[in-house]
Amino acid sequence: MKHKTSLLFKSGMLSLGLSSFFSCSVKNKNKTPTPNVLVILADQWRYDAFGYRNNPDVKTPNIDRLASEGIVLSNAISGIPVSTPARASILTGQRPLTNGIFMNDVQLDTNALSIAEVIKEKGYKTAYIGKWHLDGQERSAFIPQDGRRQGFDYWKVLECTHSYNNSLYYADTPDTLVWDGYDAFAQTRDASQYIRNNAKTEDPFLLFLSWGPPHDPYHTAPEEYRAMYFPDSISLRPNVPDDHEKRARNQIAGYYSHCTALDEMVGELWKTVIESGIGQETIILFFSDHGDMLGSQGAYNKQQPYDESIRIPMIFYIPEKLGGKSAKLDALINLEDIMPTILGLCAADIPSEVEGLDYSSYLKGGENPGDTLTVITSVMPYGQWNRGRGGREFRGLRSLRYTYVKDLNGPWLFFDNEKDPYQMDNLVGKSEYSDLINSFDLLLSRKLESQGDEFLPGLYYVEKWNYPELDETGTVPFIW
Repeated sequence: MKHKTSLLFKSGMLSLGLSSFFSCSVKNKNKTPTPNVLVILADQWRYDAFGYRNNPDVKTPNIDRLASEGIVLSNAISGIPVSTPARASILTGQRPLTNGIFMNDVQLDTNALSIAEVIKEKGYKTAYIGKWHLDGQERSAFIPQDGRRQGFDYWKVLECTHSYNNSLYYADTPDTLVWDGYDAFAQTRDASQYIRNNAKTEDPFLLFLSWGPPHDPYHTAPEEYRAMYFPDSISLRPNVPDDHEKRARNQIAGYYSHCTALDEMVGELWKTVIESGIGQETIILFFSDHGDMLGSQGAYNKQQPYDESIRIPMIFYIPEKLGGKSAKLDALINLEDIMPTILGLCAADIPSEVEGLDYSSYLKGGENPGDTLTVITSVMPYGQWNRGRGGREFRGLRSLRYTYVKDLNGPWLFFDNEKDPYQMDNLVGKSEYSDLINSFDLLLSRKLESQGDEFLPGLYYVEKWNYPELDETGTVPFIW
């Protein structure tokens, strides 16, 4: 089956936020609605792989339109750029040393207070479709409704897979089900049907749609999208070393094919929201859990402190009726801030256990609740970035201009991202920057102290949180 966005969307004839369309689509114009929330979470989609970020190669017309009509967080950061820890922070609003999730394939505490459990107290229906990666059991195991679903009721999920065609999932029983074809398309169809089914009901919904792509394997998107990209025509970032060019071009061509396929699904979802009559009552959040190095710095995948790994796309679409308007904002919003921000947008109480900040007022023109620094972390190197591959514990600060990172031996990286946007000139060890580096080191120490982070060797935290024994790759037990 072909999956083509309608000509109405592709041609730009319909701006998806058209007030004239919305004005006749609101269910009850005399009552300010409690908003529905559609969260679209992509896996490993880095910040620059979009047309709206002036990338000359990748085709993302629907997300570009979402960016033009929505609120772009230009400096969104994945504070712990790897899947399970990132997702735990998204759902709990807590940092990894608080919720205990700092490596892949470990289970989030079933007593954790998740966004789904909190928002249900506000009368919300909750749904989750796609990749979960928070259960810590075998990756293809059934996840029962015994606290392990963290408050989500509608449930079509697999713990983790990177087989994107005819992939498995489970719903309410241990019977194995199969997504038809490219799973992101099938999952999007299911999410669209959920929206249609719940658009006219009294209770609002919180729906998470969690795609596996564009995470590798890169060359598994439908052929029509793979045919759009050729390695020789890919523009590489200047920080890809010469001896990595061939590999990087090949990977990026496949990566972009996933991106364009997913972009089309963003258009389909937004179209569904509008045609279901809830365009002015539905907040949309599009973002990813972390980035992908794709050959930059001669590195691949994630976990590292470079921008290709830690910077992520983040776009909120807040309808005008709910106080939103298009904007580009520079706050250093981090993953633990997602939960309280969504709760704030829904006028729900934010639990005292939450460590993230509520940016909901800021998104509507208010003051930035944060400061000029956010923390980036590697608690324990493992898997794709284990010690044998150069992995190390680190703590760091990302400001609007600078990146400072230290490992257990002291200062490791310092970049002036304004002068050196591709982070090719490490300033550590250069005497003219010693005072500035020392000041960042002091700022980092104060940040870590305020967060209760002693920055100890990773094995200390592995033992503290009773992680399973690590295998030879330094992970428990998988390496994705």
